[in-house]
Amino acid sequence: MDWSHSSIPPMRLESRFGDRVVPAFAERPASVWAMVSEAAVRNPDGEAVICGDRRLSWREVAVQSADIAAGLAKLGLVSGDRVAVLLGNRIEFVLTMFAAAHAGLVTVLLSTRQQKPEIAYVLTDCGAKLLVHEASLADRLPDARDVPDLRHRIAVEDDAARSQFSALLGNASVPSPAELGEEDTAMILYTSGTTGKPKGAMLAHCNVIHSSMVFVSCLQLTAADRSIAAVPLGHVTGVVANITTMARCAGTLIIMPEFKAGEYLKLAARERVTYTVMVPAMYNLCLLQPDFDSYDLSSWRIGGFGGAPMPIATIEKLAAKIPGLRLANCYGATETTSPSTMMPAEFVVSHIDSVGLPCPGATIIVVDTEGRELPRGEIGEIWIHGGSVIKGYWNNAKATAENFTGGFWHSGDLGSIDADNFVRVFDRQKDMINRGGLKIYSAEVESVLAGHPAVVESAIVAKPCPVLGERVHAVVVIRESVEGKALQAWCAERLSDYKVPETMDISKEPLPRNANGKVIKRQLREGLAARSAAAD
Repeated sequence: MDWSHSSIPPMRLESRFGDRVVPAFAERPASVWAMVSEAAVRNPDGEAVICGDRRLSWREVAVQSADIAAGLAKLGLVSGDRVAVLLGNRIEFVLTMFAAAHAGLVTVLLSTRQQKPEIAYVLTDCGAKLLVHEASLADRLPDARDVPDLRHRIAVEDDAARSQFSALLGNASVPSPAELGEEDTAMILYTSGTTGKPKGAMLAHCNVIHSSMVFVSCLQLTAADRSIAAVPLGHVTGVVANITTMARCAGTLIIMPEFKAGEYLKLAARERVTYTVMVPAMYNLCLLQPDFDSYDLSSWRIGGFGGAPMPIATIEKLAAKIPGLRLANCYGATETTSPSTMMPAEFVVSHIDSVGLPCPGATIIVVDTEGRELPRGEIGEIWIHGGSVIKGYWNNAKATAENFTGGFWHSGDLGSIDADNFVRVFDRQKDMINRGGLKIYSAEVESVLAGHPAVVESAIVAKPCPVLGERVHAVVVIRESVEGKALQAWCAERLSDYKVPETMDISKEPLPRNANGKVIKRQLREGLAARSAAAD
């Protein structure tokens, strides 16, 4: 089973990055800027970006982005230079990114959750010449001596008149768009760095275009679609599933500075939102709002989700309250420029344990520890190949060689593929628990806990055991008081006995997350080990 239906544009095999051959859309824009330019031609007066009181049409976005590109050229930046962006969800984020694409610059995306040492590392590693940053984050910026390549810093404030960013606008003339190759790097996103230093994933223009076209064609998006960006724009989901996908279909991007369930519902109803991509917990938080039923969400037709399984209870509630909403499970990573699989809406409930079918042009295999493909149904590491897979990591040939083989990216996820091509993801290799030889995938246990009405989210980690090697420990975030025994009983009704958490930490405090929003299980394991050592 695959995505071969009429809404998927024709594809053909092409060489890429030297030694790869991948399926690519036969007709496509040549660059990220070409997508913006085409949107301005196809839907010039259509709303492009909305944030608070500010609204820009596609014509205005193209004109302002080109104007900013001229301002960047005045600073001495030339094609190939890196521009780092340390901004929250705001219009300037989008304009800077599109201006960089016009000028042939590489956008390096930073997270507003990163601290001074992390920011300094990224700026130094990529050799950024310019940093566009939130004025409110000035105290987190590294000292000049720690970032010798950084020549310019531009602060962005809410008051446009006071913002240094406005100095980039108002140029007398605008140069022509830079001449770029499709394989040139459009942006660098640093991976989460849950172990070791983060790696700079190089997303080429062809990667971004391919993924944007996958979203548009699989979800059948048009210029009439209106997307809420409720996740951080600096993450691959925000930048591709939201920004560049809306550019590809010339639709409307509605930016939320930060996600709050109550505000999301107000905005979705007021702006007649049709499409969004969020994590399952965000949908659940919306459903928990006491006034949920007072909002008219009838225009909302596509709800993408990823990052964790969607509890069946959440799916059922959404189906009852928003009958026209089609849920679409999406699985991917920074290295695959967002989507690798997507679940057709008609299979969401029947294949609740799957992350969907390989996206158009994607080949997904499961391999053993020797890199040999395993038969259907067997569990191994997921490897991904296709037009969305990046060429490698910036300035890190060793990591590139270790993580890519013949154009396949080694995901580090354990999963399987069934006879009908549905992909299942069970766990990260390093997070799998081995309890006396019995393998336990944390995602399965976390999914069961997520179905309990008192649970907001959970993380399953291994607790060292001198007898069995490892036992199952749960860190559970709750919304209302509940006993650990009740949660264990809930799990025991739904899981094999050896998978039931034997110990639990229960709290109302959120789980620790890195800059990309991923739960830092290493921190949870270290805390657990420290407590165990102190008790001995």
